[in-house]
Amino acid sequence: MPRSPKDTVETTSGPVEVYSGTARILHWTVVTLIAIQVPIGLYMVYRGGTLNIWDATTNNLYSGHKLLGLIILAVMILRLAYRLIAGAPAHEPTLEPWQRVVSELTHWAIYALLIIVPILGYIGVSQFPALNIFGAFNLPGIVAPDKAMSETTFWWHATAAFALLGLIAMHIGAAMFHNIIRKDNVLGRMLPGALRKP
Repeated sequence: MPRSPKDTVETTSGPVEVYSGTARILHWTVVTLIAIQVPIGLYMVYRGGTLNIWDATTNNLYSGHKLLGLIILAVMILRLAYRLIAGAPAHEPTLEPWQRVVSELTHWAIYALLIIVPILGYIGVSQFPALNIFGAFNLPGIVAPDKAMSETTFWWHATAAFALLGLIAMHIGAAMFHNIIRKDNVLGRMLPGALRKP
């Protein structure tokens, strides 16, 4: 049975509230999608932008990137709705107050960028317009075509994406620091197998 957002597990540092099964599934789904999306995005830009190769492979990379972006957006909207309705577990009890503040700010910034980045991408492909997916169907445009403006939108899309990657790297680094150096249960809240149980 999935845990509720406020279920508690006894650990070596005291009782720790862990994320629910639903929250963990949504989290790791987004992690997996981002792990696929980033190399696709970098390689498609390299082929199309740097090498100026516009063939079926490049087109498929762009199609895959657009489709994955929309899937990430849909999952993130679901994840945000779940977070707002169900809440989140309490912070790991050994965290300092300033660490709790930084953790909250980082989490919400990542949430925001995971929604903003795909929206900017969708606006950009609508402006270009480049709405075709794998030659099979077209996405509906959400703004009027404006190729000149699409360059600015794509710049912001890329800038926000790199900011997101920076925050994700910081988030992963913090999780590893807590698990390996501090040896607390911060990571275990999202990965219960890592909890240090008595």
